[in-house]
Amino acid sequence: MNTAAAETPQHTPPDTPPHIELDGQRLPLPPGLSLADLLDRQGLAATAVATAVNQRFVPRAARCSTLLQAGDCVTTFEPITGG
Repeated sequence: MNTAAAETPQHTPPDTPPHIELDGQRLPLPPGLSLADLLDRQGLAATAVATAVNQRFVPRAARCSTLLQAGDCVTTFEPITGG
């Protein structure tokens, strides 16, 4: 009897392109996409939404410099106003 255990081949999932989630919807992530670019591509007016990336608030002024990474979760919500 052969005592060597038969090795089960490792199956790796097919290469999946990088993606992000926007309000729970999975979207492809093109290289160099900023948060401002994402909002523009989705037709969301920058002044109409507040944003968070991975549960951290991102001010409107920082959206152009906030580059998205694979796996990021972006949330948009109604800005809180008042006094």
